[in-house]
Formats: sequence, C-alpha cells, structure tokens
Amino acid sequence: MKIAGLQKVSVIDYPGVPAAVIFTQGCNMTCPYCHNPQLVYPRLFETTIRDEDIFSFLKKRQNLLKGVVITGGEPTVQKDLVEFIEKIKNLKFSIKLDTNGGTPRVLKELIDKNLLDFIAMDIKSPLDKYNLFFKGDFEMIKQSINIIQSSEIAHIFRTTYDTSVLSESDLKAIKTLVTPSTHIVQQCRK
Repeated sequence: MKIAGLQKVSVIDYPGVPAAVIFTQGCNMTCPYCHNPQLVYPRLFETTIRDEDIFSFLKKRQNLLKGVVITGGEPTVQKDLVEFIEKIKNLKFSIKLDTNGGTPRVLKELIDKNLLDFIAMDIKSPLDKYNLFFKGDFEMIKQSINIIQSSEIAHIFRTTYDTSVLSESDLKAIKTLVTPSTHIVQQCRK
C-alpha cells in the first residue's frame, strides 16, 4: 500500500465510531477543489508509511479504537487494498471506505468479501460533467452508485458544492442518481 498519512484518532470521520484514519497516496481524479493535493499529484508526494508500522499501531489500539477509515487520494487505486483491509478486519476493526467510485470492480470485490462496514462515496457532478474530474468511463460512477445502493452496507453519498464548477440544477441532477436520504451536500472551502 502507498500510505501517505495516519490520523491516530478521529471521532468525526466515521459516524459514531472512534477510528484511525489512513490516507492513501494516488488518485484517478483531479478535482479543482481537492483539499489533499499532496495525495493526488505525484510531484507533491512525500515519503510513505510502511504497512508494518500501520499494523503495529493498530494492534496497540485494538482496545481503544473501534474502526479504521481508509481514504485518500483514492484508496481503490491501490493494488493491494483488498489484502490490506482483510488484515485490518482480522484485527476486529470496523472499516469505513471513502471513495470517488471510479473503480467499481474493486468496490464490488470489497463488498462481496464482506470487508466494508460503511461507505462514503463522493459524487462530483452530474454524469455529463464528470469529464471535469475523471478521464475514465463515466458509466463506472453509475455502476459504483448501483453497487453501493444495492448492498446492505451503511452508506452516504457526498457532493462538494463548488459554485465555480456546479450549479443548483447540477445538485438537483445529482439527487436523481441516488436515494435522496443518503445524499449530503458539503460547501466547498477554498
């Protein structure tokens, strides 16, 4: 895994669960408002943390923390994400994944293997505007939404409302993609 950071405890990143937050390095999207550019752009990458150090930390915190949040960057671009999460689950932690939905195949594998307990997926825009963020097939985003919504896993969809990119009508279009009660809008902070 390419792990660029570890927040040792958070009580806000995983609803109702005290958790460690692991930040992965690398992303398949380029959002103009990204608040973690050092995790996205290779020219800004810093030294990574060894997996062994992460597991050593987690083993020491098994009685204090209940969950682990894996975020990024984009975790699903990591080649060894499934194995990494399996090891964390073996330590009896609950797992929350933050994803942009750009790799539905990985998302489906994680769900099929019962490795996730909560998913937060960012929906960047209506599908017809995804070329502003993503060079891949926009159908992948739709697939990820469907995979998540048809699972029995707790989830939320989030949209960062950057008025220089999205309009009110874009927000309405996004709401048609998901069950409205599972969608929140976050104001962009620049």
